[in-house]
Amino acid sequence: MLYSYIVEKNIRQTFDDMNNHRWAEAVKAAAPNIHHRVAGAHALAGERRGKEALRLWLERAGRVLPNLRIKVNNIWITGWPWHTTAFAEWDATATLLNGGPYINRGLHVFTLRWGRLYALEEFQDSQEAARGLSAQAASGLQEAAAKPIES
Repeated sequence: MLYSYIVEKNIRQTFDDMNNHRWAEAVKAAAPNIHHRVAGAHALAGERRGKEALRLWLERAGRVLPNLRIKVNNIWITGWPWHTTAFAEWDATATLLNGGPYINRGLHVFTLRWGRLYALEEFQDSQEAARGLSAQAASGLQEAAAKPIES
């Protein structure tokens, strides 16, 4: 289906934008009232509503894990253009400031309507995220220990 191909291409492009710190491009397809949620108790956890809050979160992610690389392994798409759900399975890696590795796996769940992103929920190893951010904070990157951006 052509629509599924376009959605998959756009999702892969968004992950590429994130890997290359192109925040404005990464939020381009987000609806003004997007709902974004990440489980856990760390600086990248929490729940946000709104395109601007999502952009701020992405910018923080880029600052606290500056060399983070997310490799998309699989994308599944279901539904019709007026209500689409897409799943993206990924592996994330980074080198922490202390020289140690950060390795996480996860799944993004996208809810789209006519190609516009209305909800994004991230499922990942929240303990690994907290461990990596704690190591960053211990190395002097204080924002890695900040309260989550929530709105």
